[in-house]
Amino acid sequence: MNLHRLRDGKVVALLLVLALAVVVLLNQFAPTRSGFSAQITNSTNSAGTAAPNTCTGQVGFDATTAKALFAYKFTETTGSTTAADFSGKAANGTYQGPMTASTPSPIACPRDPGSSWLLNGSSNFVSTPAIQQNPTTFSEEVWFRTTVAGGLLIGFGGSQVAVSGQHDRQTYLNTSGQLVFGTYNNGTQVVTSPKAYNDGSWHHVVSTMSAATGMRLYVDGSLVASNANYTAPENYSGYWRIGYDTISGWPGAPSNYYFTGSMRFAAVYGSVLTTAQVSSHYGAGR
Repeated sequence: MNLHRLRDGKVVALLLVLALAVVVLLNQFAPTRSGFSAQITNSTNSAGTAAPNTCTGQVGFDATTAKALFAYKFTETTGSTTAADFSGKAANGTYQGPMTASTPSPIACPRDPGSSWLLNGSSNFVSTPAIQQNPTTFSEEVWFRTTVAGGLLIGFGGSQVAVSGQHDRQTYLNTSGQLVFGTYNNGTQVVTSPKAYNDGSWHHVVSTMSAATGMRLYVDGSLVASNANYTAPENYSGYWRIGYDTISGWPGAPSNYYFTGSMRFAAVYGSVLTTAQVSSHYGAGR
């Protein structure tokens, strides 16, 4: 027997055992391929994209499918005259009265940078640039905060900046602080929230209308009032307005039609936002 050759064989065998052990350990502790990749598919087996959890992201995400007419952040600096439209429609609004920016805490849409718009209740509102021909299917939304019972949040009127002769499609606070969504068709058609919202907290309101769904009023992501029988508004052309126009003749209308408080993120769409979209928009602002 050759002891030298036997010794060399044992060394080789030992090295092979050690190498095998290293391979086993590497396979045991190395991340698998699935740790580095993931497949996102939908019903058409194509990659999907999640909407960002910000107000800017959510409104932008739905801007095309929901047919946004305009979308304003109201994050401009004090003294600004233009409310920039980020819907892609270049429908910039105009601040009427001196624009004042404020940064209250808490603030709606806290993951979005910038301030909010402080409305003085006597001269502040935003006018929009383009006349609309009798919108019959639409959604209007805005974030607001107030301690005052009364004032127009958002609506439609025959005049761009003066007091409108014809006015409906209006969402306003009545003298009890409740939210009211009203349209007109041979008489007032309104849906009203059961509770008041002039509590100094931020709230998200969405009003929708179409022939198929009637009128719906959502507050803070939930449907609070509706009427499927109200299917058509008054037939006229006009402008969307935010923060002021007459609400004379509407149930619970205050003597002062100007809104007093703060606003962030307002938009109008040429479609009815779904319940899921409303919920997502509200969630992005909390």
